[in-house]
Amino acid sequence: MTAASPAGAHCPSLLLVTDLAYEARGRRYCDEDIYLSSRLREAFDVALCHPRDAAALLAGFDTVLVRNSGPVLHYREAYDAFLVRARELGTAVYNPLGGRGDMAGKEYLVEMSAAGLPVIPTVDGAAGLAELPDVAQYVVKPKLGADSVGLRFVTAVEARAELEAAAEGSLLVQPRIGFRHEVSFYFVDHDFQYALYAPDPERRWVLEPYAASAEDLEFARRFIAWNTLDHGIQRVDACRTADGALLLVELEDLNPYLSLDRVGEDVREAFVARLTTSIASLPR
Repeated sequence: MTAASPAGAHCPSLLLVTDLAYEARGRRYCDEDIYLSSRLREAFDVALCHPRDAAALLAGFDTVLVRNSGPVLHYREAYDAFLVRARELGTAVYNPLGGRGDMAGKEYLVEMSAAGLPVIPTVDGAAGLAELPDVAQYVVKPKLGADSVGLRFVTAVEARAELEAAAEGSLLVQPRIGFRHEVSFYFVDHDFQYALYAPDPERRWVLEPYAASAEDLEFARRFIAWNTLDHGIQRVDACRTADGALLLVELEDLNPYLSLDRVGEDVREAFVARLTTSIASLPR
């Protein structure tokens, strides 16, 4: 735990960007950010703001921490203004804005699939559908989506029709595959913190602590290394297939929900301490 600063001592200022009113299925995002803001006040002068207000407030803070701010699709213009303003000011943003995962859209899934990485096969054009496994249903989702916004299950014929009708490269298509469970690996910088999994595939957010094996961590670290972010929180989401292999579902590097209420107090304390150190060490 980071000790509180003496009375009157100056603390670095931190703007925590969050949408406390955002309603997510099966989770209360606001509780997590209220908790984090209370703990980060031990090391920083903290203020909270909605993502639509962030661009106008950047100049008054040393660091901006983007947390549970919801899918960017809901406030695209405000987010783009935030990016422009942060780069103009040279603001220290956490996570840094050079992420190659979901921060930049889901194009990386297409690139990884083409490169043969262990990811659910993914294409973004009708011509690529023949490269996917022949299954009963396919998943269609927008490249700029998050939190299952816009996700649909369709037939092969419907998938082709949607790709042909949509703006070029705006949608992804994947086979709907059976799997044993989903598992998420949480990192601060390149340091593994904890893992959680959903034993029931039909209840994605009913999570339990997961004891990651050496092979599991080798899988997850492969994607953390690929992303090349020196600072930041990253969540590697994967599914375990019927044959026991792990496939990447998503590399979340923008505002990953942390499910801190699902871990023990010792794990939660260690995470907060590591996050505080990481934010404090962010180059400015």
